[in-house]
Amino acid sequence: MTKSNSDLSESTPKSPSDHRPRPSRPIDTGIRTKIAGTGSYLPEKLLTNVDLEKMVETNDQWIRERTGIEQRHLAADHQVTSDLALVASQRALEMAGMTAQDLDAILFCTVSGDQIMPASACVLQTKLGAKHVMAFDLSAACSGFVYGVSVADSLIRTRMFKTVLVVGAEVLHRFVNYKDRETCILFGDGAGAAVLTAADVNEDSRIYSAHLRADGSLGDLFVLPAGGSAMPFTHQVLDDGLGYVRMKGREIFKNAVRTMSDVCQEALDINGMSIDQIDWLIPHQANLRIIEAVGKHFGIPAEKVVINVQRTGNTSAATVPIAFDEAVRDGRIRRGQHVLLTAFGAGLTSGSVLLKF
Repeated sequence: MTKSNSDLSESTPKSPSDHRPRPSRPIDTGIRTKIAGTGSYLPEKLLTNVDLEKMVETNDQWIRERTGIEQRHLAADHQVTSDLALVASQRALEMAGMTAQDLDAILFCTVSGDQIMPASACVLQTKLGAKHVMAFDLSAACSGFVYGVSVADSLIRTRMFKTVLVVGAEVLHRFVNYKDRETCILFGDGAGAAVLTAADVNEDSRIYSAHLRADGSLGDLFVLPAGGSAMPFTHQVLDDGLGYVRMKGREIFKNAVRTMSDVCQEALDINGMSIDQIDWLIPHQANLRIIEAVGKHFGIPAEKVVINVQRTGNTSAATVPIAFDEAVRDGRIRRGQHVLLTAFGAGLTSGSVLLKF
């Protein structure tokens, strides 16, 4: 059964929402959502552990033992987040057999957009040539793509739109302090995308359900202090390094394993399925030890867990769609298979999506 919130540590604040009923199976509107195509893009520039040894007090063995990461990709100086998203989106549209003119909406999941405004989704819309469609950014950190898929599914099942592009893309390295070995070893850049559309009546592909959570009381575990209305950029802010991400790694690890396990179990329980029926688990690629701990919790065989964190590092909202696309393109994930997506990020946000590809 789904773990109750009474399992939370004593330090976690309680609120009336801690005891609310868990959501039931989504209402059947007669419309099913399918993932018609996926795409991804990793910039060509690499930053290896050996490279980091020359920049900060660390070493390859220390990084591998604690994170499993060997390298990460970095955007070139001329590339911005929407540039990475453009390539991933074009590849997803190509797999789906569609063009940008077939889109009704664009959801751009990111915490490292091109600028505060306009939304990066609107920039991407122009680059794709998808005129006169709804486009907006969604900020849920590393859970962004999972949140985005849920929103797109709702828009399609309620007949508001037929085809929605969901993108997770980040250029995080520009917000990383390369003098801080606790954070600079983790993050990379990349983009992943999926085209979601209404399934035909004779198709079996579907999104069964999505399960999303947030706990703002733990928001201080992972922050980017400056750049918003609370702390606009000043010379002093920059001098103090407040324009870089900061995190409390040990607390993040504990909450990530627990929360991703809970939302995955919730998906199984509500749909009356067991872990044996899941063909692939695609977790957020933050840390190999977190991924292994979540897999161990379920007793799912390691060969059923999609992992690429060794090659990509943590690309935040892009990790799940990149891993998904790679597994589709290399033939691991096939039509008719059950796939469970899950992620955890700053906020603290978390979520899972259970689908049949």
